[in-house]
Amino acid sequence: MKKLALATLALTCAASVFAQGTVVMGNRFSGSTAFVYRGGGQRLGNGTAETPTGTTDWTGYTRIGAGGNTEAASFLATLLSANGQNVPEGSLQSATMTTTFRTGTAAGNLPANLTATLGNVPKDAAFATLELVAWDNSSGLYSTWAQASVAWANGLIAAGRSNPINLASIGGDFNTPPNTVGFQSFSVYLVPEPTTFALAGMGAAALLIFRRRK
Repeated sequence: MKKLALATLALTCAASVFAQGTVVMGNRFSGSTAFVYRGGGQRLGNGTAETPTGTTDWTGYTRIGAGGNTEAASFLATLLSANGQNVPEGSLQSATMTTTFRTGTAAGNLPANLTATLGNVPKDAAFATLELVAWDNSSGLYSTWAQASVAWANGLIAAGRSNPINLASIGGDFNTPPNTVGFQSFSVYLVPEPTTFALAGMGAAALLIFRRRK
């Protein structure tokens, strides 16, 4: 009987160590609405259509999903997380949940009522650092952020990141999963190829030399 009690206690302790916090994953809540855009370069910030409103100009960009169901299903999104506040971006890890986008008037937004589990954040954690990421998976080759982030860095697909937020009272045994409020609108974009950077740098250097000679 004593051994059984000890075994139960050990299992309980192990479960608490590997416990995973939860949040309601989204970018469309009361008082906090952002969108994910495509069609241009890197851009981050709320415009006049978002809540709260901002000054970012999204002219020439299109909300993901505005092109219909096929487009909405071609882009994926997930959360990156870490336990604590203001954790550096390089230390954030991807949640297991990925999702597609909505269409129509809700284009640029994730589906409602998605509960995401954060594998590296304990249940009922005081704070978690979170980012929302999105990427083009129209090829079907990049179903996870681990795959997509490598492809993005190599200029193979368009992807993007939101601003980081600190979210309090992470869901668990005592806390209800909180809404991921505070994200700002951002765009998915292609990282220029290294050759593009090199040519741009050479052009700038040549221009500087020419000006000095004059």
